[in-house]
Amino acid sequence: MIILATVFVTLAAALHVAIFVMESISWTRPSIWKRFGVASQEAADTTRPLAYNQGFYNLFLAVGAVLGLIFYGIGMHAAGLALILFTTGCMVAAAIVLVTTGRGYVRPALIQGVLPLVGFVLILLS
Repeated sequence: MIILATVFVTLAAALHVAIFVMESISWTRPSIWKRFGVASQEAADTTRPLAYNQGFYNLFLAVGAVLGLIFYGIGMHAAGLALILFTTGCMVAAAIVLVTTGRGYVRPALIQGVLPLVGFVLILLS
């Protein structure tokens, strides 16, 4: 069970790194801002500082999850579990908040939230 949990937590972390790249590095590319529902290049340029900041939140959660997996793997189980549960819990909470933004955000929230939720549950069960 722990191996499966590790796979889901790793996938959640990788997804959040990808979101970081899109928001903090590639935000002003039309293919990226359109994916996030931004209306124009001008709006993407205006919201760039917000996206840049938000992307780093995603990166920090990903780093925390990976560190948790490393700590767990080297025998620091309590610290590893705490980090894994905190970061995946935050990822799920962010997905829930995204859903409250509007019905159009259900799909992105599912994309953002399912992997960490499964990882969280599997960690608890293992």
